[in-house]
Amino acid sequence: MLELLQHRRSIRTFTDEPVSQEDIDSLLKAALLAPSSMGKKPVECIVVQNKETIARLKTYKKHGTTPLETAPLAIVVIADSQKSDVWVEDASIVSILIQLEAEKIGLGSTWIQLRRREGDSGPSEEAFRQELGIPEHYGVLSVIAIGHKNERKKPYTDADLDFTKIHHERF
Repeated sequence: MLELLQHRRSIRTFTDEPVSQEDIDSLLKAALLAPSSMGKKPVECIVVQNKETIARLKTYKKHGTTPLETAPLAIVVIADSQKSDVWVEDASIVSILIQLEAEKIGLGSTWIQLRRREGDSGPSEEAFRQELGIPEHYGVLSVIAIGHKNERKKPYTDADLDFTKIHHERF
């Protein structure tokens, strides 16, 4: 697990190669296996492969959407806020598990935050809701841009870790 975490880096450019259905299935299994508060499982995912749709999604947030320019796959992570009051935490777990599975199977990914973010026409969540037909009571947490890596980054090493952030017994 530590090796996987050291190698997982945010990848912002992807090749044109599509993501196979087998790999998509693997990513979605990781999402479905995520733990959730009280086992309520409020999180759902929208798989987007249509290039025109992905291009429109990119415009719904002012900054940080560059990975959607080349990503052949976007997974939008949403959750039913009526099922759980901690849907943000549950959706966050799903988002990172998708990213870890992507790294494990040799794909790159980037988490793009949507909740409480703005686009030129207003809240990013609302724009995604309109574009993808997401019900009003669903929170829209993130979109994960995924594809075959078109950049290489060095893995993290122990020298990159800030152990001053670890406290024992008390702050």
